[in-house]
Amino acid sequence: MVGAKALALVGASFTLSWVHSVEKTGWFERWEVTPAGLHLTEARVQGSGAGMDPGEGAKLVDGWWVWKPTLPPLPELILGDSGATVSPWTLCTGTTCMALGQKPGPAIHIRPCGKDGS
Repeated sequence: MVGAKALALVGASFTLSWVHSVEKTGWFERWEVTPAGLHLTEARVQGSGAGMDPGEGAKLVDGWWVWKPTLPPLPELILGDSGATVSPWTLCTGTTCMALGQKPGPAIHIRPCGKDGS
């Protein structure tokens, strides 16, 4: 993976959140690591507009539209790393969080490790 960043995550789940660059509202996703890949199990968005409409079956809960996406698992997530957006990506596993994409750089790849850790 030349010119890219890779993350190794310990655990079976993580969350990814950010502030939308146009609407300036929050977006939150909950992901599970499964044998089939990365499975998006919940999404939340504060408001709608500019490509961030709530998904099918969304319910308004404490100011957030919350729904369970019906997408198949993905082999990896690729996050842009322009450093020019309103906020970095925030990735959390358990009680540990890290900010990603604060400065311009190569794309960030998030994918499950193989059984051998590769």
